[in-house]
Formats: sequence, C-alpha cells, structure tokens
Amino acid sequence: MSRGIRNNNPGNIRHGIDWDGLDKDQSKDEEFSQFSTPEYGIRAMFKILKTYNDKYNLNTIEGIINRWAPPIENDTEAYIDFVSSKVGKNGSEVLNEKDYISLVQAIIHMENGDQPYPLLLITAGRDLAYG
Repeated sequence: MSRGIRNNNPGNIRHGIDWDGLDKDQSKDEEFSQFSTPEYGIRAMFKILKTYNDKYNLNTIEGIINRWAPPIENDTEAYIDFVSSKVGKNGSEVLNEKDYISLVQAIIHMENGDQPYPLLLITAGRDLAYG
C-alpha cells in the first residue's frame, strides 16, 4: 500500500495546516499529514485546488501541477503529461468545474501509482470541501 493511501492522504499533502479530519496521531509520518478517512484527505485536495484557483488564478493542469508538484522535487513535465492524458485536456486549457473530479483522480493515480477509490468516495470528499 502506498504512503498516500496508508495515510488516507492520496494527494500526499505535507504537514502544515490544521485540516478538518486529521488523524489524532500525526506521528506516523514525519513529512505528510494523516487523515482519519480517505474522504478527508480528498477534501483537503479539493480545498487546495480551490485556493489555487481563487488566490493564484491557477486553473489549468500546467499551472496547478507546477504548484502541486514543483520541478525542484518532481518530474513536473511528466506529471503534467500524465494528468492531461487522464483528464482529457491539454495542459494549458482552462479547466471547468466538472474537470476537477477527473483532475483529483489523476493526481491520486500519479501520487500513488493507482487510484483505488470509487467515484462515490471522490464525490464525498468534494462534497465535504464545498458543503
């Protein structure tokens, strides 16, 4: 089981924010947050993506992934190509609201080597993010 799936943090979000749904014991991983359920980890992903859009005007796969997985620690171009192929959009195309489910699924797949969650769980995470 990959680190992100094991931590209920399929986006591999680093420690730093006091997210809703964090596991009470954050000592299992020194680098990445651990959530009580995968829905809360997915919620955090949607919250971050909303912040990227609202605060930084990042609304393309290229813009989002360059911030999510910066070149200093990732093969960002390969990440963008992978996500673009999964979402079915060019990296520079502006995403619309319905693209974000596919985007989250693609990020989960890239981060973990698999995307094991059913659509219902992904949408439950989104719904937690947007109430």
